[in-house]
Amino acid sequence: MTQLKNDLLLRALRKETVERPPVWMMRQAGRYLPDYIKLRDKYDFFTRVQTPELATAITLQPVDQVGVDAAIIFSDILVIPQAMGLEVLMEEGKGPSLPKTIKTKADIDALITTGAEESLSYVMNALSLTKKELNGRVPLIGFAGAPWTILCYMIEGKGSKTWDKAKQFAYTQTELAHALLQKITTITIDYLKAQVKAGADTVQVFDSWAGSLSPADFKIFAQPYLLQIADALKDDAPVILFPKGSWYALKELSESSAAGVGIDWCVSPQMARELTQNKITLQGNFDPAKLLAPIPDIKKAVKEMIDAFGIQNYIANLGHGITPNVPVDHAKAFVDAVKEYGS
Repeated sequence: MTQLKNDLLLRALRKETVERPPVWMMRQAGRYLPDYIKLRDKYDFFTRVQTPELATAITLQPVDQVGVDAAIIFSDILVIPQAMGLEVLMEEGKGPSLPKTIKTKADIDALITTGAEESLSYVMNALSLTKKELNGRVPLIGFAGAPWTILCYMIEGKGSKTWDKAKQFAYTQTELAHALLQKITTITIDYLKAQVKAGADTVQVFDSWAGSLSPADFKIFAQPYLLQIADALKDDAPVILFPKGSWYALKELSESSAAGVGIDWCVSPQMARELTQNKITLQGNFDPAKLLAPIPDIKKAVKEMIDAFGIQNYIANLGHGITPNVPVDHAKAFVDAVKEYGS
C-alpha cells in the first residue's frame, strides 16, 4: 500500500486534529473543465464511465488542475439500476432516462440484487487504476446513489422537480416501495464494499432527492436505508451521507455509524453544529452559484464559511455539484481560499 502524502480528508473524517480543513467539490471531475469537454465531445457518457482509462483520466483532472484534497471516481449513480437489469439512457444536455419504469411487484421481483462487483467491474477497474495513478497524492472517494434517490429514477423514469410519481408510489404502495428500497440497499452495500476493496478510501452516498420528502416521510423512506448502508460499511471505510435538503435529519444522522454528513446551503453552519453537537464531521456547504461571483468575493465568502464551521471536524465543499458554467479559475480560487485559511 502506498502511503498517503495528503490524508487531510481521512483525518477530518476520523475527527483527528487538522491544520486546515480538507477541500473537494462535488462533480469536480467533469463538465466545467475544458479537458473534460474534449473527452465528452469524443466519447458518449457511458463510454466514459465504462472505460477505466477514460474514467481515471477524468477523475485525475481536478486533482491536477484545481488542486483538491481528494479525488472522486468519475461514474454515475445510475449504474445501480443498470446492474439491477434496467436500461438507462443518457443524452447530453437532457439528463438520464429509464425507458422501462418500475410499476408492479413483478417488476420489483425481476430486479437483480447480486453480482454488483462483476456487473460493475469497470467501476472497480477504474478505482484500481486511479489509485495506482494517484500514487498516494490524495485519498480516493467512491460513491453510490442513496436508495430513495434511485427509487425516484426507477419509478419516474427521468429527472423531476417534484417526484410526484415516486412519492405517489411510496404513499399508495408502501409495501412495494419498501421492497424496492431494500433491494436497492442490498446491492448498493455490496457495490460500495467492492469499491473499498478496489481502492476507495472513503465512500459517499448521494441522496440528491431526499429533500422532496417531509421530515416524517424521510424517516420512513430514506433514513432507515441510509443508516443500513452506514452500518454495513462502518468497518470497511468512513461513510459520508449527503441527503440534500434534509437538514431536519442532522441530529439523528449524527448519531449513526456515518463518519460525515454533507449539507447544502439552506442550513447555516451554526445550526448544523448545534443539531449535530460536533458528533460528526460536517461537509459543505458553499452555494455553487456563488462560484460565479468575482474571485475576491469567493475568497471572502470561503473564509467566512470556515470561520462559521471551525477548522476541526469539517470538510470544505459545495452544497451541491459544481455547475458547468463555473470558470476553472473560480473553482481554483475556492480551493485556494481553503488552503490559505489561517496561513
